[in-house]
Amino acid sequence: MAGKFELYTDKSGEYRFRLKASNGEVIAISEGYSSKAGALSGIESVQRNAPGAEIVEV
Repeated sequence: MAGKFELYTDKSGEYRFRLKASNGEVIAISEGYSSKAGALSGIESVQRNAPGAEIVEV
């Protein structure tokens, strides 16, 4: 099974997503979004930009 994004509403009513690895471990949690559409755009951005992201030590 591949990783998955889970879209949910937090206790303050904001939309968030978390990225889970195939073993169920949470590997990323988003900021809060005021709309579901905003959270879905955030997921699309991660999907589009992460595959080629370089690793930079700061």
